Amino acid sequence: MKLITFICIISIEIAKQHCVVSAWSQGGSTITSRGATIQHQLPTSSSLFSSTQSNDKDDITINSNNGELERLKKEEQRLSSLLDSIRQQKLAVLRSRPLSIGIVGFGRFGQFIAQSFTKYGNVVGTSRTNYTDVASEMGVKYSLTLDSFVLDEDLDVIVLATSIVSFKDTVLDIVPLLEKKMQLKGAGSYPLIVDVASVKEHPRNILLDLLPEECDILCTHPMFGPDSAKNGWRGQTFVYEKTRINKVILDPDFEGQENQLDISEEHVEGMDRMERFLSIWEEEGCNMIPMACSDHDSYSANSQFITHLVGRILGIQGLKATPIDTTGFQSVLRLIETTNADSFDLFYGLYKYNRNSGYTIGRLRGALDDVVGALLQRDGVVGVFDGGNRKSDDDAK
Repeated sequence: MKLITFICIISIEIAKQHCVVSAWSQGGSTITSRGATIQHQLPTSSSLFSSTQSNDKDDITINSNNGELERLKKEEQRLSSLLDSIRQQKLAVLRSRPLSIGIVGFGRFGQFIAQSFTKYGNVVGTSRTNYTDVASEMGVKYSLTLDSFVLDEDLDVIVLATSIVSFKDTVLDIVPLLEKKMQLKGAGSYPLIVDVASVKEHPRNILLDLLPEECDILCTHPMFGPDSAKNGWRGQTFVYEKTRINKVILDPDFEGQENQLDISEEHVEGMDRMERFLSIWEEEGCNMIPMACSDHDSYSANSQFITHLVGRILGIQGLKATPIDTTGFQSVLRLIETTNADSFDLFYGLYKYNRNSGYTIGRLRGALDDVVGALLQRDGVVGVFDGGNRKSDDDAK
């Protein structure tokens, strides 16, 4: 009996194996075991072939991508090497004919830019205050009078680094000296005039109105100073407009216009001089942004001016560090410190000589009223806010 039972068990197992083998050959089968029905979906020979083809394609794609990545890396290295070679050639050109750069207004900012200019050319400074010793320490020649600065120095570029408030008076003082120099040395003696003021339309209009038309004009705004760029100029923003070259006022919205004008020797020389000066800022790592003066002032009112305005307002409140300062409040204190470190003349100039600044003040006032009004409304009070005391309309009467 036991032998018969054993043979039956063996027969059942062989039958199961036969079903499995048949299922693989036919692509699927249903097997009943231990009272449960199991549906087997098994792959056919055609599906196995298709799967093999798909895997082959994936392998080809992977191998292709790997080769492409290697090729791109090599191209990246080649372009990087080429860029470095071009940069070295540009530096060689700059140093082969170094500019002679004069700075009118040798105060804090004038000294700040002079330190970098000395790497690329000869620098001469002048100001109402005698900074001879300071200039000497940084390798800058110093002229005690504006007359000798303009007439005696052979300057390629004059940078006007005076305050915005005194900008027009400075130009009025320089113009007769430039005209006298032309009479003595010819029209080719006119230097490129560069402004670095924090507003742009105001100085642009003054330079175009007052300077001899033979003077080329470059309007710029380094969006940084001795505090924000004390560790170098790399990554700092430099905005500029090529305003006039060889008596032609350029359209700032027409990119490349200067290359489509009637090419004369004077034009080529003027463009070369302007590009040499801009290359100094570029080589120092600045983020170079060509922009119309009008666009600059529109942006600046809602960025630079409002920053100084809020910093001044918070500074008047006398805010000080506490033992429980948050990182946000520490940022507020840094804002107060940096904005109040600049002269009030700079702040006033940002307001006075940018026609967009009044609008910015109005919007700030309106925003303050809206925010305080929302607080009072949530508090169930409809009225005015006076010195920390909430007053209803009835109390205000």
